[in-house]
Amino acid sequence: MDIRLLTIAAALPLAACAAPGESPDDMGPPPPAAMTCNADAVQGYVGQTATPDLGATILKESGARTLRWGPPRSAMTMDYRQDRLNIMYDDAYKIEKITCG
Repeated sequence: MDIRLLTIAAALPLAACAAPGESPDDMGPPPPAAMTCNADAVQGYVGQTATPDLGATILKESGARTLRWGPPRSAMTMDYRQDRLNIMYDDAYKIEKITCG
């Protein structure tokens, strides 16, 4: 087989990956993820009693997709998820901290 034919055959799949006149620098930042958490919007709930209904309200107002409760003296994973709301509370079920991740 001709070496030129092999070179062309190898380059064709790579050519399909790039749009004409577009480089990775021209593409800009990726779009924001759907349902990104905004903990700043719900800081007014710190100090209130943690209940399932209040958790649902805070979740909705934060724009997050999932809620993770943080009971006192509990271990939590350190993985970051931009669509997750964390609500930490004390032994009296008072909300101490609200974060995203």
